[in-house]
Amino acid sequence: MLLRNPFTKALFDTRRSLFGWTVAIVAVGAMYASFWPTMQTPEMTEALAAYPEGLLEAFNYSDLTSAAGYLGGAVYGLLVPLLVTVFAIAAGTRAIAGDEEAGTLDLLLAHPVGRARLALHRYAALLLGLVLISGLLALVMIALSGPAEFDGVGAGELAAISLQLALFGATFGALAFAIGGATGSRAAALGGAAAVAVLAYLANSVLPQVDGLAWAQNLSPFHWYLTGDPLVNGLQTTGPLLLLATTTLLVAAGTHLFTRRDLAV
Repeated sequence: MLLRNPFTKALFDTRRSLFGWTVAIVAVGAMYASFWPTMQTPEMTEALAAYPEGLLEAFNYSDLTSAAGYLGGAVYGLLVPLLVTVFAIAAGTRAIAGDEEAGTLDLLLAHPVGRARLALHRYAALLLGLVLISGLLALVMIALSGPAEFDGVGAGELAAISLQLALFGATFGALAFAIGGATGSRAAALGGAAAVAVLAYLANSVLPQVDGLAWAQNLSPFHWYLTGDPLVNGLQTTGPLLLLATTTLLVAAGTHLFTRRDLAV
């Protein structure tokens, strides 16, 4: 029964990896969030004032004077989304291309499971992993909001940015999934998605500081994820919809191409 259901089998096969990534991402987020009270000391304020403004903006540290600004930069603006990106790309690569290069995908397809169903169930398992990571992170942040004094940041705002974080990860996971589905190459899926992720990060943080290149920020999933300041204004519409639309197109394209080509041998 487990083998006939690609979704539950994918979850079972990746249970240890998912557990490790969840613990690591939530721990990193909680650790940096708990530093917020120390950021309000005069010594830290003076130290941050010495940093170049461009450097702070490149690391999404443009506003560290409020809890929302600090969490939006140190936690949800840099380390956590980068870790989520790595997790999502690795999982998206493994969904099709990983098993295909390992020579086990044809064995799975020998069972009464169609290619489209297999691909979509594999991606659904990836998506559930992202929901679990972002959801648990939100719960931990809500639990820390009192002791760490996240003034002005409520459960609604934390839930909003966590949902947008899941959509953000889903986009890069879908990119790796699509490349893997189209090529069957783990290197192509991993390298291609990683290259796009690096360019997207630069487009959001570095290129806007260059005259004439500010427009590139609007093309970045990092910008779609953080735009509208969800830690202040709650769940946004434009950014999440762009992430959702991009994810849907990539998953559809990857599934279609996977069902139309010969498997790599």
